[in-house]
Parts: sequence; structure tokens; C-alpha cells
Amino acid sequence: MRVVITGAAGFIGSHLSETLLNQGHSVVGIDNLCTGDVANIAHLTGRDFEFIRYDVTNHINVAGPVDLVLHWASPASPIDYLELPIPTLKVGALGTHNALGLAKAKNARFVIASTSEVYGDPLEHPQKETYWGNVNPVGPRGVYDEAKRFAEAITMAYHRFHGLDTKIVRIFNTYGPRMRINDGRAVPAFISQALRNEDVTIFGSGAQTRSFCFVTDLVRGILALAMSSENDPINIGNPHEMSIEEMARTIIQMTGSKSQIIYRPLPVDDPKVRRPDITRARTLLHWEPTVPLEQGLTSTIEYFRTKI
Repeated sequence: MRVVITGAAGFIGSHLSETLLNQGHSVVGIDNLCTGDVANIAHLTGRDFEFIRYDVTNHINVAGPVDLVLHWASPASPIDYLELPIPTLKVGALGTHNALGLAKAKNARFVIASTSEVYGDPLEHPQKETYWGNVNPVGPRGVYDEAKRFAEAITMAYHRFHGLDTKIVRIFNTYGPRMRINDGRAVPAFISQALRNEDVTIFGSGAQTRSFCFVTDLVRGILALAMSSENDPINIGNPHEMSIEEMARTIIQMTGSKSQIIYRPLPVDDPKVRRPDITRARTLLHWEPTVPLEQGLTSTIEYFRTKI
């Protein structure tokens, strides 16, 4: 296949690019480097990989045939979308519209990177795809939550009205090499602080839970969905739930750090629980995560050692 990936220089986008190349496909990566990094894709130079630095909130034109469009362009961490609220909304709305337009013009399959954030601070636990969510549209996190909810809506509109073969993947917390040190999310924050023997900062009591999926498992799930006949949203994530404090203590232990844990106020609308129901992924895609937490964290910590 010839695959176009928006956000190709980002954490997940770069892993998608690499995996598809390893499978023998051709990849066109598009990224404006707003939060992406060319270092993530530097090792792909010389392969069947073309990189275009471009802002997909403008019309997207790619010469030649395209079989699959993976729309991954978006700020994705709270630090990013709180600093870049309008670009986050624009790439969720205009960027998704333009990426869908490319897929329609090329008669290509389309996959949108949605998020567990569409469930907001959930009142249902674990979260099934049928749950409509508990989102504050005017809170500070609303720029990301609502951008992704709109992206899902327009994706389904293109599927229903234009007959486009579209897929929606709702990504739960994911970690692995190529995350940014100052990403702001729990795993990179805890690892970078622990490796520096700094205080490890937990927001809130630390009792809030997340479910952490290693990036290779996630990519395998995304590509299984892309090749499937499913058009309704599917959760991809690890259903093993743990508290934020448990993750912090695990990382301190695994790094051999002298760090102490300190507590700071919980940000506005921060979800208290987060765990995917992956029944649909298991039954329809025959997918489930296989990388144990210790193995994934070992790989991630070794990557961060090279950056700190």
C-alpha cells in the first residue's frame, strides 16, 4: 500500500510509519512539527518514506495513488493543548476535514486517531464504545476533547454520506520510546524526574487510575482496525488499571532513583478513572495487548536514559 500519515513525526505517528515500512508499504509522512520532531523519523531516511513539512489545516494534496490515510496530526498532551488551544481545535476540525477530503479524492481507507478523552471524566467504568461521555465543553480540556468528538462526527458523516471506508480508534494511555521528555504526561514526567533524582510530581492524591498500553501493542491494534471491515469506534488500550501513585513508585524502583514523591493540586476536569473495555477489539479484531508493563517500562526508561 501507499499510506499517508499526518502527524508522522510524532510519538505514535513515527511508530506507525516505521511499522508500515517494515511491512513493505510506502509511506508519505506529513507534519508541521508543531509538537512532532524530525529526530523521530530520521532513521527512516533512505527507505520508501517521503516527508512533507506541512500544516494539514490547509488543503492537502498528495500526488499519485493513496490507499490508506492515517490522520494522527494533533497536539496530544495536556501541556500542548493548553498552550495551543486554537491549533488543537483547528487540526481536529479543519485538519480532519482536509484529511477526509484527501481520502475521498483518492478513494482511500481512512483512520482517525480519536482518544479516550471523548469519554471525559467518565461516569461509566470501564468505558465501552457505546458510552457517550461526561465532557465539559467549556473547560480548559474541552479544546482537545471536543476537537476529537467533532473529528469522530465528521468522520462518520463522510462514511454515511460519501460512503468512505472510515475507522475510528479511541486510543487510551500509551507509552514508549520517542515520547517527549517534557510531554507532561505521567510516564515521561515520572521517568525524567526519576532519572534526574528530582522530586516526582503527582497531581491530586495519586489514587486516580489510568491504563497504560505499550506503543507496539497499540500500533498492532491500529493496523488491525485499518485492515478490518469495522466502521464504528473501537477502543485500543490496555485494560490493566493502576493508580498514578502505583505507576510513580514502580518507575522510581525500576530506575533505582532516590526521588521522593510530592503532591500538587489536580488540574481542572482531570479524569479520576480510565480503563478501556476492549471486548470489541478482542472479538472483532482478535487483538489484545501482550507487552507486560515491566518490559515496556524497561524499554522506555532505556530510551529516556539516552535523552537525559
